[in-house]
Amino acid sequence: MEIVIKLSQFLLSLSLLIVLHELGHFIPAKLFKTRVEKFYLFFDIKYSLFKKKIGETEYGIGWLPLGGYVKISGMIDESMDKEQMALPAQPWEFRSKPAWQRLIIMLGGVMVNFILAFVIYIGMAYAYGEMYIANANIKEGYLIENKAMLAAGFKTGDKIIAVDGEKIERFDNSINAKIVMGKEVLIERSGTEQLIKMPNDFIDQLSKQAKVPLIGLRMPFAIGKVASESVNQALKPKDIVIALNGQKIKYFDEVKSIIQSNKGKSIIATILRDEKEIQIPVIISKEGKLGVLPGVLGMELLEKLGYYKVSNQEFSFLESFPRGIEKGKDQLVGYGKQLKMIFSPSTGAYKQVGGFAAIFNIFPSTWSWEVFWNITALLSIMLGVMNLLPIPALDGGHVLFLLYEMISGKKPSDKFLENAQMVGFILLITLLLFANGNDIYKAIVGK
Repeated sequence: MEIVIKLSQFLLSLSLLIVLHELGHFIPAKLFKTRVEKFYLFFDIKYSLFKKKIGETEYGIGWLPLGGYVKISGMIDESMDKEQMALPAQPWEFRSKPAWQRLIIMLGGVMVNFILAFVIYIGMAYAYGEMYIANANIKEGYLIENKAMLAAGFKTGDKIIAVDGEKIERFDNSINAKIVMGKEVLIERSGTEQLIKMPNDFIDQLSKQAKVPLIGLRMPFAIGKVASESVNQALKPKDIVIALNGQKIKYFDEVKSIIQSNKGKSIIATILRDEKEIQIPVIISKEGKLGVLPGVLGMELLEKLGYYKVSNQEFSFLESFPRGIEKGKDQLVGYGKQLKMIFSPSTGAYKQVGGFAAIFNIFPSTWSWEVFWNITALLSIMLGVMNLLPIPALDGGHVLFLLYEMISGKKPSDKFLENAQMVGFILLITLLLFANGNDIYKAIVGK
């Protein structure tokens, strides 16, 4: 069932993005009286799952879910329709339209992608608000167990103050991304501030280990499950261990050293159960095990116990616009930085490039509209930016040639455009194989 939920979200998001992107080309083409021969969701190589001709346009769904397309008359695109291009230009064809109209048609898809992302972020700000923990309220630092972070010089208890001079105001999902793309991180350790320079190959280091968050919240030692073979059956799920052998415990990361120093011993555990403190004798195995699995406490209980104060900022309809625009701008700038790192071989970021499997795995195995829209907005920005790359066969390549034509007054020959389209197509196939090859490699090695 989980795979069905992930696949449903993946296909729904992908279909929405493809259809709206192609509508971005389709609508201005029709407004400028340019004939659109085909409008397809997914590719219809050899055959299609569905097709219906309405007016001059054939609408359909292909069988290969790697994208979609609109076929515009008189345009050199992935169809490579040389026969049509060999005939005299017709008034309804793309090549007969003024350069400024062709430019608008080509930019329509990416503009829709960017507008969609901003609209989603505005809607999410209004519908869900923002739940976060103010960085100022995190008094005893973060949990840091990621090996790449530890190798860079971080340790549990460090409080992140700023990344590249930008002050961290709140703990939320964006803080990990900022650290990944940062060059230097200001931390507070034992009341003293110090600057940590991030390794140039930090992303490469991350790719060589199991996926562990860069930082997380330090949590209490809550019991999630007691193993059936455990000798410590007196412990119960939802118990919170607040002391072992007389040593107070506030966070789970403090437990390891106490257990290691008491292997094979019977000690007293102080437990918080139903808001009452009780003492229970427990036995630590020779391997340093209590025979329990840690549990997760809800944010409401954590707040009640005095660990963290959770803030939920709500936005009115008008307030959601600037907040959504700000969020969209941050994501756009952030993705631009990621691309820059990917094209810098020394960072090793190219090893993290993924294909369709990587996108599929972003989606959770349980349905959440909030998560779905958040991922869809990010993918929309990614699709828009990628399509703007000045590569022939992408919208950005067409835009580049149109700008040349508008500035120089000279239109590239059809033969040049055909050759450029072929080169761009080969480049795209290479990138596609590389990205999906990365997915396959990671699946094989288990990373």
